[in-house]
Amino acid sequence: MNPTKVSELDRHRAEVTAELARHGWAEPLWLETTAEDPGVGMAKQAVSEGAELVFASGGDGTVRACAEGLMGTQVPMAILPAGTGNLLARNLKLPTALEDAVRTGVEGETRALDLGMIDGRPFTVMAGIGLDASMADSTSDGVKAKIGWLAYVGGLVKHLGDHPFQVTLCLDGRTTIRRRAMMVLIGNVGQLQGGLRLLPDAEPDDGRLDILILAPRTPMDWLRVVGHVMTRSQRYDRRAERYTAERAKIDVEPAVLHECDGDPIGLGSSMSIETRPGALLLRTPREKRG
Repeated sequence: MNPTKVSELDRHRAEVTAELARHGWAEPLWLETTAEDPGVGMAKQAVSEGAELVFASGGDGTVRACAEGLMGTQVPMAILPAGTGNLLARNLKLPTALEDAVRTGVEGETRALDLGMIDGRPFTVMAGIGLDASMADSTSDGVKAKIGWLAYVGGLVKHLGDHPFQVTLCLDGRTTIRRRAMMVLIGNVGQLQGGLRLLPDAEPDDGRLDILILAPRTPMDWLRVVGHVMTRSQRYDRRAERYTAERAKIDVEPAVLHECDGDPIGLGSSMSIETRPGALLLRTPREKRG
């Protein structure tokens, strides 16, 4: 549990414990994240203490950290959404109400999902360089807490005038693409805040990552990019190119900011991307079959 994402900790604990008891489960082990460890060590500790199921209670950062701690184990994760974006939960249409989220954890289906890897660091939703990383870096937690995902709009506007960078993208060791871009986004799923689908074909269990190169040069180009994205156009457009790959090597000049599941992770001039098929077990609502 990320204590900074839950306003009333004692009440939250009591409600989760009571809901688990309704389904015949014992009182859970509670492990709080810290500024130094957003959840990786806590998830590993839960596994070492014999947990059969790990709930990640927090935002996308907490979910990502728990996924890293559980990666490759046979212990499934369930999500109690408590952040601003909750993008993995939204992409998979997981319930947000506590009662339904707990029920999904204890009664749902276990689905094997891919994890993306950026320089050895896993991500569940997206990683990227350039505009999206700068946007995330400029958006404060305080503003997000007040107005939700709309806070990212201000961060985006601040960086629309940033200079583009030269990017060389090598896909699966075969295809090389060179562009002057504003952003390169790599997604395990495709939907961003506000329901915006930048990667409409992305699936979290297809063994591949979807890649978007955003390269507008003029204000009119930006308008065309917005139209391309909003209409989910499948037509080729050099301003907004989409590719898929199992792995990718990205080199940029000059160095730009990187992000992983919405958290900035520093400047860099290169990054290695790959997918780990089926590396995360996640509880999802049981499908109704007729």
